Amino acid sequence: MLCRQVQEAVSDALAALDDDVLLDLWVVAVRAAPMGGPLVVVVSGARHAHPDEVLARLGRVAGYLRAEVASAITRKRVPMLAFELAPGDEVPA
Repeated sequence: MLCRQVQEAVSDALAALDDDVLLDLWVVAVRAAPMGGPLVVVVSGARHAHPDEVLARLGRVAGYLRAEVASAITRKRVPMLAFELAPGDEVPA
C-alpha cells in the first residue's frame, strides 16, 4: 500500500514540475529496497534525454518529491527515495 501511495504522489508531483525532461516521465513502479533502504522509484519516458541527465534532474528535485510524498501518506517517517530508469530507457533513442 505504501509503494502505491508513493507512486501516485511522485506521479502527481512530476506532472506539476516546470521541467521538459521530467514532465515526460511516468512512474512505472515503486519498490522497497532490501534491508530498509530507500524506496526505489522506477521511471520511464525520457527517451530524448541522456539517462545521466534524467537521474541528475530527479536528484535535484528529490527533496520536493519527498515533501510531496510526506503530504500524501500517513506515516511518522517519510521514506527516502532513490530513482532508476525502467529497463529499455537506459539508452536514448
